[in-house]
Amino acid sequence: MMKDSFDMGKIDIAWCPGCGNFSILKILKAALIELDIPPQRLVLVSGIGQAAKIPHYLKTNFFNGLHGRALPPATAIKAVNPTLTVLAESGDGDMYGEGGNHLIHTMRRNPDITNIVHNNMVYGLTKGQASPTSQCGFTTPVQTGGVILSPFNPVALAVAMDASFVARAFSGDFDLTKDILKQAIRHRGYALVDIFQPCVSFNKINTLSWFKEHTYRLDGSHDPQDRGQAFARAIETDRFPLGVIYLNPDKHTFESNLEVYRRDSTPLVEREPLLQERLLTLLKASR
Repeated sequence: MMKDSFDMGKIDIAWCPGCGNFSILKILKAALIELDIPPQRLVLVSGIGQAAKIPHYLKTNFFNGLHGRALPPATAIKAVNPTLTVLAESGDGDMYGEGGNHLIHTMRRNPDITNIVHNNMVYGLTKGQASPTSQCGFTTPVQTGGVILSPFNPVALAVAMDASFVARAFSGDFDLTKDILKQAIRHRGYALVDIFQPCVSFNKINTLSWFKEHTYRLDGSHDPQDRGQAFARAIETDRFPLGVIYLNPDKHTFESNLEVYRRDSTPLVEREPLLQERLLTLLKASR
């Protein structure tokens, strides 16, 4: 694949200089090119927020959802056309806050999509309020006395929910993050990739240096298919492990469980007579 296959050319990118989103965009482009995924066969689905602007900066198909609502359309897109590569991408506020209920049930359904979450522990678009992953004591223009709630742990939740692929990455580690994204996209089933990144404008605590000091790479002794071991890694918070934390390759995907594909593997979107018949039925019912 051509190296510039996803390149939008010279465009105005609405992120602050030094934002971790730049690194994630670069890493994602590299992963997609190395996987040789044609832009025409890729769909990016996002919610609302600075992280959710990434689809605007890649030359491919995309769908912008409502705040916290990226996962339902991503699941639907994959269901009607399982031949597509579908990525649901947004920030920690969008996916874990407004979208928390969808997150849980997407883990249950196990659609074959990759869920990339930019985790900077703050709301970047709406000027620095605490997000679900903000740490205790973190002060903001809203939480002036400091955050009093324990931070949400998406990785621990995903392991507890038996999500089929669970990983954590860091925007400052290009090679590891690229490798994790490639594994997640190749994985057949729901894949959560929580990516730490700095917010240079609104989070002066969890900086690039802070993430470097408070993370470590998992080594070969970690067995991601050992759920107990995975959960033990998932609840580590003094230093956060980076890598594939949990893997369950044996779960059936949402699409494979659908009755419509059990006798015919033709993507639903290509079944024109069936679609026309259903459309007419819906039109008649709406009269």
